[in-house]
Amino acid sequence: MTKKDWFGIVYVSLWVIIWGTIGSLIDLPLLNSGIYLAGSIGQITTFTITAIGSIALSIWLFPKAEKIFKIDNE
Repeated sequence: MTKKDWFGIVYVSLWVIIWGTIGSLIDLPLLNSGIYLAGSIGQITTFTITAIGSIALSIWLFPKAEKIFKIDNE
């Protein structure tokens, strides 16, 4: 595997962690205040919207991250 392959795996893995963390930080107060229940459409919507935002941000940042870490197109 090339350096670019490893970079892609690590990059996506980090964004999955970021998405889950942000989604959970938004979700917890909503669950605790009774706005929605676990497993409801509200919770699914929260994580879906967070995922869409995370995907958009990760795509936008990818070229910048490649430059910072000097990942060549191999």
